[in-house]
Amino acid sequence: QVQFVESGGALVQPGGSLRLSCGVFSRDFFSFYAWYRQVPGEQRDLVAYINIPGDRTSYATSVDGRFTISRDNSKRTVFLQMDSLKPEDTAVYYCNEYPRPLESWGQGTQVTVSS
Repeated sequence: QVQFVESGGALVQPGGSLRLSCGVFSRDFFSFYAWYRQVPGEQRDLVAYINIPGDRTSYATSVDGRFTISRDNSKRTVFLQMDSLKPEDTAVYYCNEYPRPLESWGQGTQVTVSS
């Protein structure tokens, strides 16, 4: 069974930065991974994904140019560097496999962008 443990969320002012981390506890780390986010009452949306070597990434239009996804295969960790944060980035952020997320979601990490 795969377990995802997200961390790094916080309250930050507009224009600020945060770095999220996701520890992946599984038999192996040979998957594409992605960050997703969800606002209460809305569906969970894809934010960004990264391939196995970590040399190919893709971003949602709303975060392209502001967010950077990366991974450390030796530490089985996926990161999301978030810069120039906006109030509309407020959400709970989750990591999971891509393109077919597993049923075992982590607890997520809350990001709140507000002055």
